Amino acid sequence: MNMIMFMMTLSLTLSMALTALNFWLAQMNPDSEKLSPYECGFDPLGSARLPFSIRFFLVAILFLLFDLEIALLLPLPWAIQLQDPAVTLIWTSTLILLLTLGLVYEWIQGGLEWAE
Repeated sequence: MNMIMFMMTLSLTLSMALTALNFWLAQMNPDSEKLSPYECGFDPLGSARLPFSIRFFLVAILFLLFDLEIALLLPLPWAIQLQDPAVTLIWTSTLILLLTLGLVYEWIQGGLEWAE
């Protein structure tokens, strides 16, 4: 019981000391950019309906698609330990072939070009 009280007291004291140190050492230099409602550089008084390029979303979807499919290959080192690793090799080769064909197709169709 004493050890628990000691640990709780130590963690509370350490938390309060670090918080006080943060307030003491923090630099408070507010400027007009930090005081504005949007720190991202956009004008808060302009139009909120700025047009986005659909290309941005297509590239993002392609990234997610290929990233998630590559995540399917992560169990491969453990799957090689199975009794019949030839089946694992065939499925892995098929998946990599499909990914490569999809990438080549997108490349030929111009889906990876950022500017037209």
